[in-house]
Amino acid sequence: MNLRSILRTTALAASVLLPSALWAKPVTVAVYANLTGLDPANVNDFLSQSSTRLMYQGLFSFDQKMKITPLLAESYEANDDATEFTIKLKSGIKFHDGTDFNAEAVKVNIDRLRDPANNLSRRSLVSMVSDVQVVDDTTVKLILEKPFGAMIASLAHPGAMMISPAALEKHGKEVNRNPVGTGPFKFVSWSADTLEVTKNDDYWKEGLPKVEGVTVKSVPESGARFAMLQTGEAQFVPSFPPELLEAAAKNPKLDVITEDSIFEFYTTMNTTKKPFDDKRVRQAMNYAIDKEAFCKVAFGPGCMPADSIIPPLLSFHAAQTPYPYDPEKAKALLKEAGYENGFETDLWSGSSTEVQRGAQVLQQQLAQVGVKANVMPLESGVATEKIWSVQKPEDATVQMYYTGWSSSTGDADWGIRPLLYSESFPPNLFNVAYYKNDQADAAIKGAIGTAKDEDRAKFYAEAQKIVWDDAPWIFLSVPKNYSAKQKALSGVYIQPDRMFVVEEAEFTE
Repeated sequence: MNLRSILRTTALAASVLLPSALWAKPVTVAVYANLTGLDPANVNDFLSQSSTRLMYQGLFSFDQKMKITPLLAESYEANDDATEFTIKLKSGIKFHDGTDFNAEAVKVNIDRLRDPANNLSRRSLVSMVSDVQVVDDTTVKLILEKPFGAMIASLAHPGAMMISPAALEKHGKEVNRNPVGTGPFKFVSWSADTLEVTKNDDYWKEGLPKVEGVTVKSVPESGARFAMLQTGEAQFVPSFPPELLEAAAKNPKLDVITEDSIFEFYTTMNTTKKPFDDKRVRQAMNYAIDKEAFCKVAFGPGCMPADSIIPPLLSFHAAQTPYPYDPEKAKALLKEAGYENGFETDLWSGSSTEVQRGAQVLQQQLAQVGVKANVMPLESGVATEKIWSVQKPEDATVQMYYTGWSSSTGDADWGIRPLLYSESFPPNLFNVAYYKNDQADAAIKGAIGTAKDEDRAKFYAEAQKIVWDDAPWIFLSVPKNYSAKQKALSGVYIQPDRMFVVEEAEFTE
């Protein structure tokens, strides 16, 4: 072969190989807050949950429209009253450390999650399970204390994903920093603001992943995330800031994606302490907020005022009569409750640009009825200490907390029980209002004690009506989900619960 032929052959090889190498490069995802942990059973925020799904998988999962699909499970059968679930598992799957995924691994994980001694934040997903039986290597049976129609939905929640039993034995609680799952990517490192994972070459799904790895980078300032996307430093920005949508749409190298959401924003009020122990004050706070204006400023186009304690796309949603914007009625209720001159309170929130914008709107509107709200942004670590780690209601110093929630099971149970049930106070769950209402509790208990949809609908409708009237929250909004990516990247999206998904990410240019 002469030199010209060699050069021609080399050039042809390069033309074939270079695009493939380009497609396989890592993906950088820019998010608005630091991750709080990597133990799927013990993280509360959807950014951390999304990130753990890079490495971990559950028996079931959700597709792009929140439809339940088998993942590590092959199929399942339930008895008529939904107290026994027999789950058939896929075979031949291994964890990243070489440990077999099998029925014993499932038992270890569910037993760990449901054990009160472990004090895991996602325990209530499986707290109704009384026994986990290994039938054979690929079959496991769950025995429940009582009927529970949302059992499979609960198992599809990221909090119920499978961790290597060997890793649990080796690392104990430190598995939070040493994740070992069955997912498409393997753990490399995690610092304060950066998670790095690399391609799992032995991944059980043929042909995946199609990128070399993923970096999740925390960048709280929305303009900085947009700049990273424009320059190519990041290729995907989930929860894209609405104030930059128009600018992003003008960039021919970017795609802006708008999706419906099951994420609802609200502000909790500590119902155990003055002034929020008075229902009139809590209702006044709802009348004081112009929800339409809040939506427009905080979240941009497509945002809807909340019409119940759960969003419209969630199962068993029942619309309530809105609290109209009526500052005069708010003032009258405050006067009736003994606060004619208003009061001063602290309004806690997250620290991202988006969240701060919403908190400032609340601050401005509450001031119009005499309520001085001191906005106090909390970094994730501080929020864990001040909110989620409090052991007793009487020790809680939270007054108001502006936040949001999505039911990542797609079911009303996970949209109501963790937030408003009297057994869901921190540190067990997320009832930051420390709300307790016997009638609401009875309705919630009724709903989780039956597998019949018509009965569940009745109980959940009752719970929504009671809580809406009692107003432990300022009910705010259900925004659209916005994300932006480089056109060269495909296979990434965010689900209605705001979880970002990159398993099938691929560079096409």
